[in-house]
Amino acid sequence: MSIKLGTCTWNYDSWLGLVYSYKANSAAEYLKQYSQKYRTVEIDSWFYKIPDKAEVLSYKNSVDSDFSFTCKVTNAITLTNLRNKNKDRNPDLLSSELFKRYLDSIEALLPQIDGIMFEFEYLNKTKMSGAQEFLERLNDFFEKVPSGLPLAIETRNKNYLTNDYFKMLNDNKVMHVFSEKLYMPSVYNVYAKFQDYINDGAIIRLLGGDRKEIEKQTKKQWDNIVQPKDDLKQVVGMINYMSGKGLKITANVNNHYEGSAPKTIMKMIEMLR
Repeated sequence: MSIKLGTCTWNYDSWLGLVYSYKANSAAEYLKQYSQKYRTVEIDSWFYKIPDKAEVLSYKNSVDSDFSFTCKVTNAITLTNLRNKNKDRNPDLLSSELFKRYLDSIEALLPQIDGIMFEFEYLNKTKMSGAQEFLERLNDFFEKVPSGLPLAIETRNKNYLTNDYFKMLNDNKVMHVFSEKLYMPSVYNVYAKFQDYINDGAIIRLLGGDRKEIEKQTKKQWDNIVQPKDDLKQVVGMINYMSGKGLKITANVNNHYEGSAPKTIMKMIEMLR
């Protein structure tokens, strides 16, 4: 069974007693403890910047060689518009040159990375004319970047989830990121509809609903489940089914999904038995 369960980032003091035995002074120090309990984790922080090589090495040196990562590509590559006053068009949208700089920075960790995720925001008509333009831009990008990388696409436009989209990913040997979140169809329904295109592996991110609401409930203390999901069993059933077909699955849980990613994982492990 090729299923890896982990969390969407890991640097939380409120996981003391759940994941950590002592309070650490750095993300790398927490990661060393984390890796004793889980075998994969998502690096979220690289979404906001290209990491320096020292940071990459600090993560590599905190875990053993069998530990794996998924990571987000910098949003300088995925944003259609800059976040400045005028919201100018982003000249680096799906820039192969900027992506190569990103790859150079993370090179030391590449052998342990199961997925390099391109997370796109919801794209209205002013940002992207439609699904066809999105597919054309992606296809052009894939032709310019090195082959053999574990690339993965996460779209927040449910209308982009079409046969053409999944075929394009399949043709380019790129994974789809199944994102369980507000305003998107459930991951198990998406998989049921498009499973014929999923032939190698997939990344599943359990993100949850209204972030502000659950942060208010938890006061950002992520040690208890406050919004249990009635359909978690269906999500786990999908993961189990995919694994049974020989697919390599990485599933990462966000604290915002139910209130405590480690406690959600405990439930998932029980359901998988």
